[in-house]
Amino acid sequence: MSSGSRSDATGSATGGPTSGFCAEQFADVRTELAAQIDSGAELGASICVTVDGVPVVDLWGGHRDPERTMPWTEDTLVDVFSISKTMTALSALLLVDRGALDVRQRVAHYWPEFAANSKGDIEIRQLLGHTSGVSGWQPPIELNDIYDAESAAARLAAQPSWWAPGTASGYHVLNYGHLIGEVIRRITGQTLGEFFAAELAGPLGADFHIGTPSQHHHRIAPLVPPPMLEFDMAALDQESILVKTLTSPLLDIAETSSRAWREAEIGAVNGHGNARSVARVQSLVSCGGVLDGRHFLSEQTIELIFEQQSDGVDLALLVPLRFGIGYGLPQPQTAPEVPDGRVCWWAGYGGAMVVNDLDHRITFAYTMNKMAPGLIGSERADGYLRAVFGAVRAEEKVR
Repeated sequence: MSSGSRSDATGSATGGPTSGFCAEQFADVRTELAAQIDSGAELGASICVTVDGVPVVDLWGGHRDPERTMPWTEDTLVDVFSISKTMTALSALLLVDRGALDVRQRVAHYWPEFAANSKGDIEIRQLLGHTSGVSGWQPPIELNDIYDAESAAARLAAQPSWWAPGTASGYHVLNYGHLIGEVIRRITGQTLGEFFAAELAGPLGADFHIGTPSQHHHRIAPLVPPPMLEFDMAALDQESILVKTLTSPLLDIAETSSRAWREAEIGAVNGHGNARSVARVQSLVSCGGVLDGRHFLSEQTIELIFEQQSDGVDLALLVPLRFGIGYGLPQPQTAPEVPDGRVCWWAGYGGAMVVNDLDHRITFAYTMNKMAPGLIGSERADGYLRAVFGAVRAEEKVR
């Protein structure tokens, strides 16, 4: 597939509800985004698609606020929730590539305190693949308790696993970054946010932040919560993995607009960026570890992503998931529009999504502020994915 260029793009200037540029073969992506904004299904959003690391789609549109007084602009940021996990995983893979971290080594080798309460045999790959048995904090714990990453990590080190490690996935909803981040801190002396900024965001010129400084807060689009589901958590088994994971602590969408939340380093869920910055960083994967002529990851390290760690109904989310090391792998029941093949992906709560297709050297990224119901993906994300990979399939047929 040709990577295209801005010169062969359509609608490169502001037009209708969308701005940015879009290569001709991906024109349906612009059409789909414009339709979602016009209908009101989308409030504000951005979509970026790269081929060989080069943007062929870079679109944005809509508004940052529900009153529609502030347009979503080229440099608007938003909390991308669990897309943050892919940035955390990529940070760990950098250390793997440098020989400083071994995915099959015990966590306690780098973080001795983690061996407490019979957790001494848990391996790094089990943290990265959500099979460690430590999917949340032992209650009671409040949301603001996790803003201090070091003390929150110490609490995780002291508690037991909630199931036999390696036997099943239990999505590490809020604590993924605390677990991986503490390992990174023990190895490098840098916090997760510092390491990510120095080794990935900075070198790549990516406007993505784990722990977002106050000077960027005016650019952030507040999240609009999804419709409340009729769901009685109190009626469930309070000792279940689902309840303990999703309520220890309980996420409050309104709190994500606070300065304390934005500036904390919560590498599972509070990365702030836009589709362009997500695609910029994650295209390292779709391009085989090399971007702009710089080698970040070897082929051997990239292949680790595809080593399946689990395949089944996730204990925390109760949906079928396949996890490799650091990423989700194609799962047609849960993510029907994510293509099969050498593909890795993940989604953020409310609908944000990133897909790395190594077969076609394509990265797709979508971020938005109006959250859709459900924990993984959305109908809007599916529509954009259909447009992108429909174009890919159409070009293959022409060849």
